[in-house]
Amino acid sequence: MHALEDLIIYLADSLRIVLEGIAVLCILTGLVTTLQLAVRQRWKRSRQGLKSFWDPELSLARIRLNFGVWLSMALEFQLGADIVNTSVAPSLEALGKLALLAVIRTFLNFFLAREISAERNTLNHAQQVAASPDSAL
Repeated sequence: MHALEDLIIYLADSLRIVLEGIAVLCILTGLVTTLQLAVRQRWKRSRQGLKSFWDPELSLARIRLNFGVWLSMALEFQLGADIVNTSVAPSLEALGKLALLAVIRTFLNFFLAREISAERNTLNHAQQVAASPDSAL
């Protein structure tokens, strides 16, 4: 019985480490892709000069949307790691920490999702305005 319990604890601990690693990779990937997007936006602006329309707010919305999506995904993996960690050691203290972390990460994710939605709406509106026949005037 102890061997099975030790195996479950080992597997849960390994899974927690994997989930935390994935969360770190999500943040790193988000950082790299966001920096690439920012550099491309800046390069595009400098290449086109003053001749073309360039909206810095729209560009910033794309950048924030990209990073926000990656941060949201990282929060999900971190919460999963916390749940796995607590499932093998369900002490009152561990459950209290999980509850606190779950509330904090859920609130962070909720507000991040609202920001992402607002950025998407900004981008969709800008694309509709750019595609409308009146925008060519």
